Amino acid sequence: MSKTKVLVVEDYLPLVETLEYQLKRAGYEVFRATDGREALKQAKLQLPDLIVLDVDLPILSGVEVCKQLRANPATQSCLIMMLSALGEESDQVVGFAMGADDYVLKPVESYKVLLQKIKALLRRREPTVDDAESVTQSGVTVDRRRFVATIDGEVLKLTKSEFRLLETLIRQPGRAFDRNELVEAALGEDTLVLERTIDVHIRALRKKMNDSADLIETVRGIGYRFREHESSAHEDEEVAVAEEA
Repeated sequence: MSKTKVLVVEDYLPLVETLEYQLKRAGYEVFRATDGREALKQAKLQLPDLIVLDVDLPILSGVEVCKQLRANPATQSCLIMMLSALGEESDQVVGFAMGADDYVLKPVESYKVLLQKIKALLRRREPTVDDAESVTQSGVTVDRRRFVATIDGEVLKLTKSEFRLLETLIRQPGRAFDRNELVEAALGEDTLVLERTIDVHIRALRKKMNDSADLIETVRGIGYRFREHESSAHEDEEVAVAEEA
């Protein structure tokens, strides 16, 4: 069986060497890049399962690299864990909005914890056998086997988290999920995230759904649900349809 590939993108050599040592020790195949341009090149060449991506990089920032990785069909499904010394909530929101699957603050205080977070991310890639492989509601189709989501036949370019979130909602239309349920179902029960991370993913998902964005309804005081075919946001006073397109 081939090893899981991890691309470490970091320009601080001592951290690169430590990360490479810890990851190889854990059984991963590790590649390096020290600037944004090289990161994009290595990602296309190696097609890693996971990219550990520093935010503050030479030539191209980590945020721009993340954006370009998500825009490229060849690399859009790679898991991305961003590393940054910028710990403000707004910095993390930007990272998630650009398509990051997780956001870890530097300095790394525990490599054991970091490796557990990496394992948790990689578990999202594992296939599941329960439920139908494909489900369609209101013109939206989610195909788990092919990892493809479409609206009226047009493919959506979704991150792993956005895909899992849409799949969770669409399989039970009409059911209101609270944010904790969505973190567990769509992102993984051992994911460490901000309280409003789900809101960031929902906004990004709705934006990509364009005219179908209102199929994902905000249930006031609870969370979100995928609208049932026969329901309407105007008929339910407890529902606030997305304001963002």
